[in-house]
Amino acid sequence: MSLQSPTIQRVKLRNKPSRTADKVFFGVARAAGYSSIVIVVAILFFLSIRAWPAFEQQGILDFTFGSGWDTTTTPPTLHIGAMLWGSFLIAGIGVAFAIPMAISIAYFIEFLAPKSIAKTATVIIDLLAAIPSVVIGLWGLGVFSPTGAGWAQMINQSLGFIPIFQNESGTFLRSPFIAGIVIAVMIVPIIASITREIFSQMDKEVINGAMALGGTRESILRKVILPTSAGGILGGILLALGRAMGETVAIFFVLNLSYDEVNWLNILEPQGGAIASLILSKFGEATNDEISALLAAGVVLFIFTLIINAVASYIVAKAQPWRKA
Repeated sequence: MSLQSPTIQRVKLRNKPSRTADKVFFGVARAAGYSSIVIVVAILFFLSIRAWPAFEQQGILDFTFGSGWDTTTTPPTLHIGAMLWGSFLIAGIGVAFAIPMAISIAYFIEFLAPKSIAKTATVIIDLLAAIPSVVIGLWGLGVFSPTGAGWAQMINQSLGFIPIFQNESGTFLRSPFIAGIVIAVMIVPIIASITREIFSQMDKEVINGAMALGGTRESILRKVILPTSAGGILGGILLALGRAMGETVAIFFVLNLSYDEVNWLNILEPQGGAIASLILSKFGEATNDEISALLAAGVVLFIFTLIINAVASYIVAKAQPWRKA
């Protein structure tokens, strides 16, 4: 006992500074975490105060789900239903295009590519996620829109008997179809990065065992990899959906905004909506009533995006292997 006591005492003395540093670190980290919550609540509170006159004048349900934007009436008609549905429609189109591309990229990086190529591809995907949306919007307007209009015309000629692929205007530019593909380009890196991270955490012995039993790469992907990582992939998709819902400039460049008529599912028609693009297009010359309505639209978009991101974060957290142990 006499020989062990000095050793134990020295260990305790050496640990004291580190414990103090740990307390400081955890205190700073805790303060940073709480501050993010305070900032989000403060933003929501500020927007709600400024937006309340519009909610009170228009009615919360009519404002959120009604259609029409007319400042010449008394009181003005300021409803965002068409824009809200358009945001979901464009985001849905973008996610539908992005999912297969993102999963394929993640599968290639994690299971097929050599290590050197996989590292390079990972860096490139991360860099693509950081490209400003205005750059993607300019690319969509100047480069992709003519090509996308040609694709839309071919789809209309081949599948025009299906209502969602009908086009009565004869114009295929500035449609939700083109806007959705531009959004897909923006969110593919997000889904691919999260999916690749989920794939990297899988037990490789399970995959090797499936291959030893005669499974093909296609069957292993379909029956082993995707079911095991479905929760994490779904969380990544929802995170990307939240990004797509809030996109502003890129959609504004490639879509004709329709305030009075809801474009339910005619994705090839040159009309649609997006709440963020509505705010961008109207804010510069808005009246006092419109400013309040635009801030109210921001509140609606903020709440929907917050809900989507919260659900996505919960799903991704539950899908982590170490949380299931």
